[in-house]
Amino acid sequence: MKENFIDIIKIYCKSGDGGKGAIHFHREKYNIGRSDGGSGGKGGDIIMRGNSHIHTFLHLKYKRHWMAHPGYPGKRNNLTGANGKNLFIEVPIGTIVKDINQDILTEITKNSQEKILFRGGIGGKGNAFFNSSTRRSPYYAQPGIKTKGNWIILELKILADVGLIGFPNTGKSTLLSKMTKARPKIGNFCFTTTIPNLGIVKMNYDSFTIADLPGIIENASAGKGLGHGFLRHVERNFILLFLISADAENQEMEYLTLLNELKKFNPKLLSKKRLLAISKSDLIDNRIKNKIKEKFFSLKEENIIFISSFTREGFFQLRTKLWNYIKEYK
Repeated sequence: MKENFIDIIKIYCKSGDGGKGAIHFHREKYNIGRSDGGSGGKGGDIIMRGNSHIHTFLHLKYKRHWMAHPGYPGKRNNLTGANGKNLFIEVPIGTIVKDINQDILTEITKNSQEKILFRGGIGGKGNAFFNSSTRRSPYYAQPGIKTKGNWIILELKILADVGLIGFPNTGKSTLLSKMTKARPKIGNFCFTTTIPNLGIVKMNYDSFTIADLPGIIENASAGKGLGHGFLRHVERNFILLFLISADAENQEMEYLTLLNELKKFNPKLLSKKRLLAISKSDLIDNRIKNKIKEKFFSLKEENIIFISSFTREGFFQLRTKLWNYIKEYK
């Protein structure tokens, strides 16, 4: 289903042209009176609107051109034409809108949030507007303002409270499926997760979200593996939950590699609150757990939790700690 997860797309947008002003004269028997042509209506705006039920740009894949309605022309009796209908483009929460030069135009971070991206053209003045004491019947009206079309780039950075970071096959997808009702693809091979998966963790009458991101490997920030295409989603996570497998040959090296890849992609990621979980802890005894703790203590990493998706060891502690961090952050 990787082809159905589209987190970056380019579309063409054009707001509506302004309606033209009318040229009309109030007619009476045997003479033509004062001009009474009305102004044209305003063209429709292009508006971005956040929709929490959409999680990808798949709905935009087959509709790349978005053009709002133009304003209607003015009418006689100095009547202004109707405005063109605004055009709403529904996008996922966390959408960044950029122009063709990669400059940010706006961001959508809340459900139902609306941002006017391109305003419609102003309607032209009808000849009634140009009436004066010296020019009682002008035969002139303005055309509406024409708008220009623009190609824009939509980029999605998933908004989630917690981001799962780890090498492939460390149990990230299994952990997500056990803590939430999400059903990501799970398999005993590398790169099982090829797209981000979201899950909701219930905490009494509240909740928080977890994003399971594709596995990161060394040089992911340079495009190796799948990590490069999805590392930007980490930028929107409040807390980073690092997952290191208990059966890894060198847990410290894996952890340092993950930190290094995040640093190379965006150094600011290392300033985020982070928590380290050792997965598959049912495979090791307390003696090995203490050795692992000592190794990470030497790296000044003291926030370590041992978890097992098989026995659910450490789940309550993990949920509680993440929830406390989130409440602190918010």
